[in-house]
Amino acid sequence: MIEFSHKTVLLDESIDALNIRPDGIYVDGTLGGGGHSLEILKRLHGGRLIGIDQDEDAIRATKERLKDFKGSFDVVQSNFENMAQIVKKLGYGHVNGIMLDLGVSSFQIDEASRGFSYMNPDAPLDMRMNRGQELTAETIVNEWPAEELAVLFKEYGEERYAKRISYSIEKERAASRITTTGRLNEIIEGSIPQKALRTGGHPSKRVFMALRIEVNRELDVLKNSIDTMIDMLEDEGRLCIITFHSLEDRIVKQTFRKNENPCICPKDLPVCVCGRRSKGRVVTRHPIIPGEEELERNSRAKSAKLRVFRRVSDKGI
Repeated sequence: MIEFSHKTVLLDESIDALNIRPDGIYVDGTLGGGGHSLEILKRLHGGRLIGIDQDEDAIRATKERLKDFKGSFDVVQSNFENMAQIVKKLGYGHVNGIMLDLGVSSFQIDEASRGFSYMNPDAPLDMRMNRGQELTAETIVNEWPAEELAVLFKEYGEERYAKRISYSIEKERAASRITTTGRLNEIIEGSIPQKALRTGGHPSKRVFMALRIEVNRELDVLKNSIDTMIDMLEDEGRLCIITFHSLEDRIVKQTFRKNENPCICPKDLPVCVCGRRSKGRVVTRHPIIPGEEELERNSRAKSAKLRVFRRVSDKGI
Protein backbone atom coordinates (compact mmCIF):
# COMPACT_ATOMS: atom_id res chain seq x y z
CA MET A 1 0.00 0.00 0.00
CA ILE A 2 1.28 3.47 -0.87
CA GLU A 3 1.92 5.99 1.88
CA PHE A 4 -1.04 8.15 2.85
CA SER A 5 -0.52 11.66 1.54
CA HIS A 6 -2.81 14.55 0.75
CA LYS A 7 -2.14 18.05 -0.56
CA THR A 8 -4.04 20.30 1.81
CA VAL A 9 -6.12 22.84 -0.10
CA LEU A 10 -6.62 26.49 0.97
CA LEU A 11 -4.52 25.79 4.08
CA ASP A 12 -3.48 29.34 5.00
CA GLU A 13 -6.90 30.77 4.17
CA SER A 14 -8.80 28.26 6.31
CA ILE A 15 -6.42 28.49 9.27
CA ASP A 16 -6.71 32.29 9.20
CA ALA A 17 -10.50 32.02 8.96
CA LEU A 18 -10.66 29.82 12.08
CA ASN A 19 -9.24 32.73 14.10
CA ILE A 20 -7.59 30.25 16.47
CA ARG A 21 -7.42 30.89 20.22
CA PRO A 22 -4.38 29.22 21.86
CA ASP A 23 -6.56 27.75 24.63
CA GLY A 24 -9.48 26.83 22.39
CA ILE A 25 -11.08 23.51 21.49
CA TYR A 26 -11.08 22.74 17.75
CA VAL A 27 -12.48 19.92 15.63
CA ASP A 28 -11.10 18.74 12.30
CA GLY A 29 -14.02 16.67 11.00
CA THR A 30 -12.16 15.42 7.93
CA LEU A 31 -8.61 14.60 9.00
CA GLY A 32 -7.34 13.34 5.65
CA GLY A 33 -3.56 13.63 5.80
CA GLY A 34 -3.66 15.88 8.85
CA GLY A 35 -2.60 19.08 7.12
CA HIS A 36 -5.18 21.33 8.75
CA SER A 37 -4.84 19.56 12.09
CA LEU A 38 -1.08 20.07 12.14
CA GLU A 39 -1.40 23.82 11.60
CA ILE A 40 -4.13 24.10 14.24
CA LEU A 41 -1.98 22.26 16.79
CA LYS A 42 0.99 24.56 16.10
CA ARG A 43 -1.17 27.46 17.27
CA LEU A 44 -2.56 25.84 20.43
CA HIS A 45 -1.13 26.40 23.91
CA GLY A 46 -3.35 24.69 26.43
CA GLY A 47 -6.04 24.08 23.85
CA ARG A 48 -7.13 20.79 22.28
CA LEU A 49 -7.78 19.33 18.85
CA ILE A 50 -10.33 16.60 18.12
CA GLY A 51 -9.79 14.87 14.78
CA ILE A 52 -12.39 12.71 13.00
CA ASP A 53 -12.16 10.61 9.84
CA GLN A 54 -13.92 7.54 8.43
CA ASP A 55 -10.78 6.16 6.81
CA GLU A 56 -8.56 3.92 8.92
CA ASP A 57 -5.58 4.79 6.70
CA ALA A 58 -6.10 8.49 7.43
CA ILE A 59 -6.31 7.76 11.15
CA ARG A 60 -3.07 5.77 11.07
CA ALA A 61 -1.18 8.36 9.03
CA THR A 62 -2.42 11.35 11.03
CA LYS A 63 -1.48 9.85 14.40
CA GLU A 64 2.06 9.43 13.09
CA ARG A 65 2.20 12.91 11.57
CA LEU A 66 0.97 14.59 14.76
CA LYS A 67 3.04 12.52 17.20
CA ASP A 68 5.06 15.55 18.34
CA PHE A 69 1.82 16.98 19.76
CA LYS A 70 0.86 13.86 21.69
CA GLY A 71 -1.40 14.72 24.60
CA SER A 72 -2.92 17.71 22.81
CA PHE A 73 -5.30 15.87 20.52
CA ASP A 74 -7.81 13.05 20.24
CA VAL A 75 -8.36 11.08 17.02
CA VAL A 76 -11.60 9.17 16.41
CA GLN A 77 -12.55 6.96 13.47
CA SER A 78 -16.08 8.00 12.58
CA ASN A 79 -18.16 10.18 10.27
CA PHE A 80 -18.36 13.89 11.09
CA GLU A 81 -22.14 13.51 11.29
CA ASN A 82 -21.42 12.02 14.75
CA MET A 83 -19.35 15.03 15.84
CA ALA A 84 -21.64 16.26 18.61
CA GLN A 85 -21.72 12.84 20.29
CA ILE A 86 -17.96 12.42 19.94
CA VAL A 87 -17.19 15.83 21.47
CA LYS A 88 -19.60 15.21 24.33
CA LYS A 89 -18.14 11.76 25.01
CA LEU A 90 -14.67 13.30 25.24
CA GLY A 91 -15.96 15.61 27.96
CA TYR A 92 -16.39 18.88 26.09
CA GLY A 93 -19.44 21.09 25.67
CA HIS A 94 -19.02 23.71 23.00
CA VAL A 95 -15.98 24.18 20.75
CA ASN A 96 -14.22 27.26 19.35
CA GLY A 97 -13.88 26.12 15.76
CA ILE A 98 -14.70 23.35 13.29
CA MET A 99 -12.91 22.56 10.02
CA LEU A 100 -14.27 20.42 7.17
CA ASP A 101 -12.30 19.67 3.99
CA LEU A 102 -14.81 17.69 1.94
CA GLY A 103 -14.31 15.33 -0.96
CA VAL A 104 -11.85 12.55 -1.60
CA SER A 105 -8.20 12.70 -0.51
CA SER A 106 -5.21 12.43 -2.84
CA PHE A 107 -4.33 9.11 -1.23
CA GLN A 108 -7.77 7.65 -1.84
CA ILE A 109 -7.62 8.69 -5.49
CA ASP A 110 -4.11 7.34 -6.02
CA GLU A 111 -4.53 4.05 -4.11
CA ALA A 112 -5.88 1.69 -6.81
CA SER A 113 -7.44 -0.78 -4.38
CA ARG A 114 -9.89 1.89 -3.17
CA GLY A 115 -11.56 2.15 -6.59
CA PHE A 116 -12.10 5.92 -6.48
CA SER A 117 -10.24 6.73 -9.68
CA TYR A 118 -11.15 6.07 -13.30
CA MET A 119 -7.40 6.20 -14.02
CA ASN A 120 -6.75 2.79 -12.43
CA PRO A 121 -8.43 0.34 -14.87
CA ASP A 122 -7.98 -2.87 -12.86
CA ALA A 123 -9.28 -1.50 -9.54
CA PRO A 124 -12.35 -2.92 -7.83
CA LEU A 125 -15.53 -0.83 -7.89
CA ASP A 126 -15.37 0.07 -4.21
CA MET A 127 -15.26 3.83 -3.41
CA ARG A 128 -15.96 3.44 0.33
CA MET A 129 -14.28 5.98 2.60
CA ASN A 130 -15.19 3.71 5.51
CA ARG A 131 -14.39 0.18 4.40
CA GLY A 132 -16.42 -1.21 7.27
CA GLN A 133 -19.70 -0.29 5.59
CA GLU A 134 -21.53 -2.65 3.22
CA LEU A 135 -22.58 -0.45 0.30
CA THR A 136 -20.03 -0.21 -2.53
CA ALA A 137 -20.04 1.27 -6.02
CA GLU A 138 -20.16 -2.29 -7.38
CA THR A 139 -23.47 -2.89 -5.59
CA ILE A 140 -25.01 0.28 -7.02
CA VAL A 141 -23.78 -0.36 -10.58
CA ASN A 142 -24.99 -3.96 -10.65
CA GLU A 143 -28.16 -3.89 -8.56
CA TRP A 144 -29.84 -0.50 -8.96
CA PRO A 145 -32.52 -0.20 -11.68
CA ALA A 146 -31.35 1.69 -14.78
CA GLU A 147 -33.87 4.45 -14.11
CA GLU A 148 -32.39 5.08 -10.64
CA LEU A 149 -28.85 5.04 -12.03
CA ALA A 150 -29.86 7.66 -14.60
CA VAL A 151 -31.23 9.94 -11.88
CA LEU A 152 -28.07 9.45 -9.79
CA PHE A 153 -25.72 10.26 -12.66
CA LYS A 154 -27.79 13.26 -13.70
CA GLU A 155 -28.33 14.80 -10.25
CA TYR A 156 -25.01 14.08 -8.55
CA GLY A 157 -22.73 13.94 -11.58
CA GLU A 158 -24.55 16.41 -13.82
CA GLU A 159 -23.92 13.86 -16.58
CA ARG A 160 -25.48 14.84 -19.91
CA TYR A 161 -25.67 11.25 -21.17
CA ALA A 162 -26.94 9.73 -17.92
CA LYS A 163 -29.75 7.70 -19.51
CA ARG A 164 -27.59 6.26 -22.30
CA ILE A 165 -24.91 5.24 -19.81
CA SER A 166 -27.42 3.71 -17.40
CA TYR A 167 -29.10 1.55 -20.02
CA SER A 168 -25.73 0.44 -21.38
CA ILE A 169 -24.79 -0.63 -17.84
CA GLU A 170 -28.07 -2.55 -17.55
CA LYS A 171 -27.37 -4.38 -20.82
CA GLU A 172 -23.76 -5.22 -19.96
CA ARG A 173 -24.41 -6.46 -16.42
CA ALA A 174 -27.04 -8.88 -17.76
CA ALA A 175 -24.16 -10.74 -19.42
CA SER A 176 -21.75 -10.59 -16.46
CA ARG A 177 -21.32 -8.58 -13.26
CA ILE A 178 -19.38 -5.32 -13.59
CA THR A 179 -16.62 -5.47 -10.98
CA THR A 180 -13.76 -3.22 -12.12
CA THR A 181 -13.28 0.47 -12.84
CA GLY A 182 -11.83 -0.44 -16.22
CA ARG A 183 -14.93 -2.24 -17.42
CA LEU A 184 -17.17 0.57 -16.20
CA ASN A 185 -14.92 3.02 -18.06
CA GLU A 186 -15.39 1.04 -21.28
CA ILE A 187 -19.18 1.02 -20.90
CA ILE A 188 -19.30 4.76 -20.21
CA GLU A 189 -17.02 5.59 -23.13
CA GLY A 190 -19.06 3.38 -25.45
CA SER A 191 -22.25 5.19 -24.44
CA ILE A 192 -21.09 8.71 -25.29
CA PRO A 193 -21.07 10.09 -28.85
CA GLN A 194 -17.60 10.33 -30.40
CA LYS A 195 -17.91 14.08 -30.85
CA ALA A 196 -18.61 14.57 -27.13
CA LEU A 197 -15.63 12.37 -26.19
CA ARG A 198 -13.27 14.90 -27.74
CA THR A 199 -14.16 17.60 -25.21
CA GLY A 200 -14.89 17.91 -21.47
CA GLY A 201 -12.15 15.79 -19.95
CA HIS A 202 -12.32 12.10 -19.04
CA PRO A 203 -15.70 10.57 -19.98
CA SER A 204 -16.02 8.73 -16.65
CA LYS A 205 -15.37 11.72 -14.38
CA ARG A 206 -19.01 12.62 -13.67
CA VAL A 207 -20.29 9.07 -13.23
CA PHE A 208 -17.48 8.17 -10.82
CA MET A 209 -18.13 11.32 -8.80
CA ALA A 210 -21.84 10.54 -8.57
CA LEU A 211 -21.14 6.98 -7.42
CA ARG A 212 -18.67 8.15 -4.77
CA ILE A 213 -21.11 10.72 -3.40
CA GLU A 214 -23.88 8.12 -3.14
CA VAL A 215 -21.73 5.37 -1.64
CA ASN A 216 -20.58 7.69 1.14
CA ARG A 217 -23.87 9.62 1.57
CA GLU A 218 -21.81 12.79 1.23
CA LEU A 219 -24.58 15.27 0.48
CA ASP A 220 -27.01 13.86 3.04
CA VAL A 221 -24.36 13.87 5.77
CA LEU A 222 -23.41 17.47 4.99
CA LYS A 223 -27.01 18.65 4.80
CA ASN A 224 -27.87 17.02 8.13
CA SER A 225 -24.75 18.20 10.00
CA ILE A 226 -24.24 21.93 9.43
CA ASP A 227 -26.97 23.16 11.80
CA THR A 228 -25.68 20.91 14.58
CA MET A 229 -22.10 22.07 14.08
CA ILE A 230 -23.14 25.72 14.29
CA ASP A 231 -24.99 24.93 17.53
CA MET A 232 -21.77 23.38 18.89
CA LEU A 233 -19.81 26.62 18.51
CA GLU A 234 -18.94 28.94 21.35
CA ASP A 235 -19.68 32.63 20.86
CA GLU A 236 -17.31 33.94 18.14
CA GLY A 237 -16.51 30.35 17.11
CA ARG A 238 -15.98 29.65 13.40
CA LEU A 239 -17.16 26.88 11.08
CA CYS A 240 -14.98 26.59 7.95
CA ILE A 241 -16.04 24.29 5.11
CA ILE A 242 -14.11 23.57 1.91
CA THR A 243 -16.19 22.05 -0.89
CA PHE A 244 -15.23 20.63 -4.30
CA HIS A 245 -18.65 20.16 -5.90
CA SER A 246 -21.35 22.65 -6.86
CA LEU A 247 -24.04 20.73 -4.95
CA GLU A 248 -21.92 20.72 -1.77
CA ASP A 249 -21.22 24.42 -2.11
CA ARG A 250 -24.90 25.18 -2.61
CA ILE A 251 -25.82 23.28 0.56
CA VAL A 252 -23.21 25.16 2.59
CA LYS A 253 -24.15 28.55 1.13
CA GLN A 254 -27.89 28.11 1.70
CA THR A 255 -27.54 26.61 5.19
CA PHE A 256 -25.20 29.38 6.32
CA ARG A 257 -27.66 32.00 5.05
CA LYS A 258 -30.55 30.27 6.79
CA ASN A 259 -28.66 30.30 10.10
CA GLU A 260 -27.84 33.99 9.66
CA ASN A 261 -31.39 34.93 8.77
CA PRO A 262 -33.82 32.19 9.85
CA CYS A 263 -36.92 34.40 10.01
CA ILE A 264 -39.88 32.97 8.07
CA CYS A 265 -42.28 35.87 8.65
CA PRO A 266 -43.94 37.51 5.63
CA LYS A 267 -41.82 40.39 4.36
CA ASP A 268 -44.59 42.91 4.90
CA LEU A 269 -44.73 42.31 8.67
CA PRO A 270 -43.13 45.24 10.55
CA VAL A 271 -41.64 42.96 13.26
CA CYS A 272 -40.62 39.31 13.46
CA VAL A 273 -43.19 37.10 15.16
CA CYS A 274 -41.87 33.65 14.22
CA GLY A 275 -39.35 33.73 17.07
CA ARG A 276 -36.46 32.32 15.04
CA ARG A 277 -33.20 33.94 16.09
CA SER A 278 -30.07 34.43 14.05
CA LYS A 279 -27.16 32.23 15.13
CA GLY A 280 -24.43 34.36 13.65
CA ARG A 281 -22.93 35.87 10.53
CA VAL A 282 -21.68 34.55 7.20
CA VAL A 283 -18.06 35.73 7.03
CA THR A 284 -17.63 34.91 3.33
CA ARG A 285 -20.21 36.65 1.15
CA HIS A 286 -18.33 35.14 -1.77
CA PRO A 287 -16.36 31.89 -1.41
CA ILE A 288 -12.60 31.99 -1.00
CA ILE A 289 -10.91 30.15 -3.89
CA PRO A 290 -7.29 29.04 -4.49
CA GLY A 291 -4.86 31.53 -6.00
CA GLU A 292 -2.77 30.96 -9.11
CA GLU A 293 0.26 29.83 -7.11
CA GLU A 294 -1.69 27.09 -5.34
CA LEU A 295 -3.31 25.94 -8.58
CA GLU A 296 0.13 25.58 -10.13
CA ARG A 297 1.20 23.37 -7.22
CA ASN A 298 -1.99 21.35 -7.03
CA SER A 299 -4.36 21.07 -10.00
CA ARG A 300 -6.87 19.16 -7.84
CA ALA A 301 -7.54 22.41 -5.95
CA LYS A 302 -9.23 23.94 -9.01
CA SER A 303 -12.82 23.48 -7.84
CA ALA A 304 -12.20 24.20 -4.12
CA LYS A 305 -14.33 26.82 -2.36
CA LEU A 306 -14.08 27.90 1.27
CA ARG A 307 -17.05 29.35 3.14
CA VAL A 308 -16.99 30.52 6.77
CA PHE A 309 -19.67 31.08 9.40
CA ARG A 310 -19.11 32.99 12.68
CA ARG A 311 -21.26 32.13 15.69
CA VAL A 312 -22.63 35.19 17.48
CA SER A 313 -24.81 35.18 20.59
CA ASP A 314 -28.18 36.93 20.64
CA LYS A 315 -26.58 39.80 22.57
CA GLY A 316 -24.00 40.35 19.86
CA ILE A 317 -26.44 40.37 16.97
